Amino acid sequence: MTQPGPQTTRYYTPQGGLPGQEELLTDRAIVTEAYTVIPRGVLRDIVTSNLPGWDKTRLWVLARPVEGFATTFAQYVVEVSPGGGADRGEVEDTVQSVVFVTEGTLTLTVRGEEHVLEPGGYAYLAAGDEWSLHNRSDAKAAFQWVRKVYERIDGYEAKTFVTREQDIEPRPMPDTDGAWATTRFVDPDDLAHDMHVNIVTFQPGGSIPFAETHIMEHGLYVLEGKAVYRLNGDWVEVQEGDFMWLRAFCPQACYAGGPKPFRYLLYKDVNRQVKLDRR
Repeated sequence: MTQPGPQTTRYYTPQGGLPGQEELLTDRAIVTEAYTVIPRGVLRDIVTSNLPGWDKTRLWVLARPVEGFATTFAQYVVEVSPGGGADRGEVEDTVQSVVFVTEGTLTLTVRGEEHVLEPGGYAYLAAGDEWSLHNRSDAKAAFQWVRKVYERIDGYEAKTFVTREQDIEPRPMPDTDGAWATTRFVDPDDLAHDMHVNIVTFQPGGSIPFAETHIMEHGLYVLEGKAVYRLNGDWVEVQEGDFMWLRAFCPQACYAGGPKPFRYLLYKDVNRQVKLDRR
């Protein structure tokens, strides 16, 4: 049974600020050799960064390559104030990007063509394509930004495209009656792409009923809802706004809580030979 697209375009976005001095410092942040959990409560003003070339913009860095852990990608939460943005979004010609808007309105320009992105807006930006991104509205905007060096292979070339989550039907996993579904922005059989950034949705009570253990690194940003995740033998509670960062072969499974669906933006590296010669 194919599930309809989401009925709402609400996506959790960090708001920054600082907790009160009366608050306890105990939180759910975890760093291990197999996984890291960055809860939304630690995404505060004092851990933001600025980027050269980006005006009126700040970001939280959720993931970056770390030797001995996850090495294939970087992921940010980016907040752009009115009038802010960048004339050149990516300065490294070998890097591809995915932009997924969670709040506000942004104008993306690629090869002279403008695209207005609102919550649910998704853009795959191929390595070598020049693009700009600006907030021309009177309210702040925010997006998830995933970056990866593109691994080129003969006969294939990934192309820039722009779409919306609302326009793509989720694909239910077999034998789940729609309790577990994936919104796929790229055809899994398209070998031009060496990464997938999809949205996974579990209805309350849905689960991953086995411990996935595989080569793919993951970044999981929770867009909505809550769940209990099994990570390398540990049970960890997560909620909207949390980020999970998993190295290759970290065992993983989950049970979705209620009352809302549990939904996350998922990064994984795919479709390339394992490199053995690192010279």
